[in-house]
Amino acid sequence: MNLAFALRPVKFDEFVGQKHITSDTGLIKKIINSDVPFSLIFWGPPGSGKTTLANIIASEINADFYHLSAVEAGKADLYKILEKAKENQRLNVKTILFIDEIHRWNKAQQDSLLPYVENGTINLIGATTENPSFEVISALLSRSKVLVLKALEPEELDIILNRALKDKIKGLGKYKKKINKDAKELLIRLSGGDARIMLNALETAATTYKKDTIDEKIIQDVFQTKSAGLYDKKAEEHYNIISAFIKSMRGSDTDAALYYMARMLENGEDPKFIARRMIIFAAEDIGMADRGALIQADEAFEAVHKVGMPEAQLILAYVVIYLSLAPKSRAVANALGKAKEAVYELPNEPVPLHLRNAPTRLMKNLGYAKNYKWGEKYVGPTADLPFLPKKLAGRKFYEK
Repeated sequence: MNLAFALRPVKFDEFVGQKHITSDTGLIKKIINSDVPFSLIFWGPPGSGKTTLANIIASEINADFYHLSAVEAGKADLYKILEKAKENQRLNVKTILFIDEIHRWNKAQQDSLLPYVENGTINLIGATTENPSFEVISALLSRSKVLVLKALEPEELDIILNRALKDKIKGLGKYKKKINKDAKELLIRLSGGDARIMLNALETAATTYKKDTIDEKIIQDVFQTKSAGLYDKKAEEHYNIISAFIKSMRGSDTDAALYYMARMLENGEDPKFIARRMIIFAAEDIGMADRGALIQADEAFEAVHKVGMPEAQLILAYVVIYLSLAPKSRAVANALGKAKEAVYELPNEPVPLHLRNAPTRLMKNLGYAKNYKWGEKYVGPTADLPFLPKKLAGRKFYEK
């Protein structure tokens, strides 16, 4: 028995969570009621209901539904479905193609979807745990609506948990198990907003242990942890640890930075999240003091994406050490801050005439682009004319 699969909702009134898109006034209902071709990208954490929502949408619009896993499927699998979709189109039957972990497909694979999305042969629903801006090709993004799903809240997980324990047909009702308050709270917290993790753990606890009441000891045993304080990506400790990680690198404490990095990884943090934070750190806290730092951090993100865990932690450790030992400078961040202050101080200052584009004779007659020189040895305004607007002339933002 797979409890998470058995309890999967088949209609909207059974679905728990994501009210911002599933309510009667939510976007999904509006898309369904519009009865026009659509393509969607569901971006959200594991266990938030992406696959379930795709199934429900297909049921609501009476569509032929196909599910591909991008990890396992390739172009050959896609083309088999496309042939069926073409036949469906001739019969005026909608086809929904759901691609789980669509970010795992390379550019060529994603490109192959475009003509069929454009002509309405398929309604694509892609699911990804990664930021689609980085992982889904722009042509496909521009033809899709991105819907952001959130990790389930504790009260939502509580509803699902209670339903699982009581349901005698699809759930664990036949086992007549109870769960005490502390164990329930611990199970929900350790699930990290992922309904699938919670239900898998609950199923193990109910079917493997003989006790009538599931207690904290059983939950700790199922999760193989003695700690009730496991890192939770939504809770305060998540922000405390990433803050400590950044501040350790900023303070050039390599050992502390490595410790916090390892602590995040060992407790399930996405290595790409850490890599992205290091890219920001390199620009903000190292900047021009070591111009290679940003390159190193950016390459780390690319390498982590290509290699994956567990080997990716070596790449992260390498760059954590590099960034920690690098000289620090806030000059870039400070310069940006000062430039923004100037924008708010003088938001509509006219661009100097000599810097303006002059595509017409009238503009040239008005002085646009006058006194701006193009030459082999020099490009810029003549007669020491400024680049900044008049009221900002001479203002310094960047200081070494």
